[in-house]
Amino acid sequence: MATRHLILSTLLAGSALTALAGSQGEGRVDIIAWPGYIERGDTDPAYDWVSGFEQSTGCSVNVKTAATSDEMVSLMAKGGYDLVTASGDASLRLIYGKRVQPIDTSKIKAWSSIDPRLQNAPWFTLDGKHYGVPFQWGPNLMMYNTDVFKQAPDSWSVVFEATTLPDGQSNKGRVQAYDGAIYLADAALYLKSARPELGIKDPYELNKTQYSAVLALLRTQHSLIHRYWHDYNVQMSDFKNEGVVASSSWPFMANILIAEGAPVATAFPQEGVTGWADTTMLATDAAHPNCAYEWLNWSITPKLQGDLASWFGSVPAVPAACDNNALLGAEGCTTNGMDNFDQVFFWKTPTSNCSSQGSCVSYSRWTRDYIAIMGGR
Repeated sequence: MATRHLILSTLLAGSALTALAGSQGEGRVDIIAWPGYIERGDTDPAYDWVSGFEQSTGCSVNVKTAATSDEMVSLMAKGGYDLVTASGDASLRLIYGKRVQPIDTSKIKAWSSIDPRLQNAPWFTLDGKHYGVPFQWGPNLMMYNTDVFKQAPDSWSVVFEATTLPDGQSNKGRVQAYDGAIYLADAALYLKSARPELGIKDPYELNKTQYSAVLALLRTQHSLIHRYWHDYNVQMSDFKNEGVVASSSWPFMANILIAEGAPVATAFPQEGVTGWADTTMLATDAAHPNCAYEWLNWSITPKLQGDLASWFGSVPAVPAACDNNALLGAEGCTTNGMDNFDQVFFWKTPTSNCSSQGSCVSYSRWTRDYIAIMGGR
């Protein structure tokens, strides 16, 4: 029986290799990824979608984690990586900077299984060419302390405006903001509702007047901030040990803290949320293109997609992953926001030419001004 299992495993591995790429791999693939995106069971043995890939393809997976989109763009500019799991605020920069190349969708065997809402999304599709394979998506939710908020906060005002929290104490020094210029969009989304006279339609497309209002809000917020976070471990530590009670966050951190028994939960405030739809993109000068294509195919297999969605608190790019996944569960995709797609303002790179305003403030200005705001200027 053991011999039979060994033979069967060998045959399955060979079949997987043929199905994935039909070509000889180079022995490795180097990937830039968000923390928690590429797991080999080191943190939790139940979450491992790397070992099987390595065994069936002979391609060793080497991962460099990055905490922000700006860091990913910088790493890709330096070179030496094959793939990057880029969010929408990085993908167009990578395309225009010629850091990534179009993919041949005919080599992606299960392309048709990808959520139709993502297949031609504007953050990675340009002039009819696809610069990557959709990976996962999700919202930037509000994470809050349930000992302080007996009811979920229904507005982002608790992190943007000075206020007294339900425990009778000020929010000063007890809230966080994201350490990334794309956070300006969160402030813009709040003002879209709080100050409708500004006429904000798209939080990534801001004219000079709207942009000035966003900067003013963030400068006021600065006095409230305990920390501008980008390291997920630091954010979790601040919630556990430093008295932080509310912040924008990824479901990933909330899931970990809840599993640890911490008094936290997440909310979807009335103003809506920003979010990320991540695409695995192929470097222009990828040294290991065959292994890269094998990973691109592997990345959208239903088992990986479902396991990752369970681990990260995200939504699969492949709807079939929502069915019959032991880790994700029957309602996992619904819990993670599958039905909220149209309510999420997905990250995208702000440009000077924009559809809603005619002329907008570009991302380079966002970056410069947000660095100054975080520095108290």
